[in-house]
Amino acid sequence: MRYNKLFIGMLVVCVLALSTVSSVQPFGVETIVEGSSTRAGIDLADSTTAIAGNVTELTITGFSTTQAWQGYFGNVSGTIQLVDGADNVMYNWSLADPEGEVYASETGDTINWTGIKCWDMATDNAALEASYDIVSNDVDGVDETFNWTTHSEFFVNNIQIDANSCNSTRIFNSNGKGEAADYEEVILEGGSGEVIWTAIIEEASIIGFDQKDHDFQMLVPEDGHDIDTATRQYYFYVELE
Repeated sequence: MRYNKLFIGMLVVCVLALSTVSSVQPFGVETIVEGSSTRAGIDLADSTTAIAGNVTELTITGFSTTQAWQGYFGNVSGTIQLVDGADNVMYNWSLADPEGEVYASETGDTINWTGIKCWDMATDNAALEASYDIVSNDVDGVDETFNWTTHSEFFVNNIQIDANSCNSTRIFNSNGKGEAADYEEVILEGGSGEVIWTAIIEEASIIGFDQKDHDFQMLVPEDGHDIDTATRQYYFYVELE
């Protein structure tokens, strides 16, 4: 009987331990230190000479700032830690070159990370674009921007996101273009329909769009069309490996 009681006791301990197991969902970032926010300057106008009676062909090159997107970039620091429910740290591991993802969403602390999956471009794009006053033929629309399905495999809340399974884009590096495995961003959908913009953190040193080394670069939509000057709130989460 002694051995039977011991076995039962061990079984109870094992069941209790298993009942507390949970996946490691992304945490809201502890602090955001916002640096300078800049935008393209206004180009000076070029000119040509008009002569009465002439008909002149002009080839004009110009640039306009997008009215649909905000860009974010920067570096990530933090630790992987072993902590109890009262935030008492039993142990932690500093990360010199973190891996993982940075997430941005208009949804605050209520994201359903359990049902995370790739966002469905085919079904949901029209409604998403309409919420930012983007029309179907805009060259800087969501489907025109996230027109790749080439990205690395990663995990969110212990759920595997297979390589090349989500709509994705690549933010420009120092060469002025998106190249394989550099600054990848995908669109995810939470279990309750939340849209989550997801930048894969670069573990290796990669020079970004401004000739500086960044851990991540990402785009998020924001409506600046016509007379809309209202700001939009984004909440940031991070998952470190």
